[in-house]
Amino acid sequence: MSAAAGPHGSDGVRPAPLRVLATGFAMGAADVVPGFSGGTVALVAGLYDRLIASVSAGAGLLGTVLRGRWRDVAAAWRAVEAPFVLTLLGGVAAALLTLAGPMERLLDDEPVLMSAVFLGLVLGAAAVAPRRLRAAAPRHAGLAVVAAVAAAVLLGLRPVADGTPPLGFLALAGAVAVCAMILPGVSGSFLLLLLGAYEPVITAVADRDVVTLAVVGGGMVAGMAAFSRLLDRLLRRHHDTVLAVLIGLMVGSARVLWPWPVGTGVGDAALGAPGEGVGVAVAAGVLALAAVLGADAAARRWAARTDAP
Repeated sequence: MSAAAGPHGSDGVRPAPLRVLATGFAMGAADVVPGFSGGTVALVAGLYDRLIASVSAGAGLLGTVLRGRWRDVAAAWRAVEAPFVLTLLGGVAAALLTLAGPMERLLDDEPVLMSAVFLGLVLGAAAVAPRRLRAAAPRHAGLAVVAAVAAAVLLGLRPVADGTPPLGFLALAGAVAVCAMILPGVSGSFLLLLLGAYEPVITAVADRDVVTLAVVGGGMVAGMAAFSRLLDRLLRRHHDTVLAVLIGLMVGSARVLWPWPVGTGVGDAALGAPGEGVGVAVAAGVLALAAVLGADAAARRWAARTDAP
């Protein structure tokens, strides 16, 4: 079993509730942005293995209920770390509800600056993530490079749908995107963008459109239930191999955060030459990268002081 599959984080200690809440908030903020992933935040925070194990246990609970195996519900519920999951989801929900509107405006009004900030955050996360490898080896670097190149190529695809998609399609888009949201370096928001569902979903969040959010949420639950169990199994059996691939995906995802795309807006994968605001963009990216490195160092010191063994 992975170190985080039980009651501890990947650093072998029990995370403090405030750390979990802050991680959830940062994950929610990241998932609003095309090209940035909440899974990246969880990985850097040292809670990724535990998150996947908890989601997988929740999927098992859901399957137990749907199959009517009522005698097994109590045991399945105990396998879910409810306080951890609810605290994390509370942070995610708080970020989505408070940041969706302002983030939408910033992405429209300051695309170069925002892209530079998110690019710095992702590159900082990629620099920190190798600390999570348990026994680093040269082959892990090779896997990361292959995954980074593959991600950069695949993310060059163009959106496949335009206009306002039907609710059934939004449910399917939610199922696909949620799988990416729990993968470092694979942006669920970017997949929504590719599918032509990003604008309807982010508008529904900003407008509190309950019907649309319920449909997308249902698709997300179904997608997460199916995917999380597979990912949890892989992490348990091949932790460092999977993590190396995830780090590569994180690096490859930087393509969609280049501040000067051919088109407009954050999440455009068509690369262009540097244009306006180069100095400000570089400064913002460097500051964001430094912030991640500093936050990681601070989090490790905080964890050493506050997390109970």
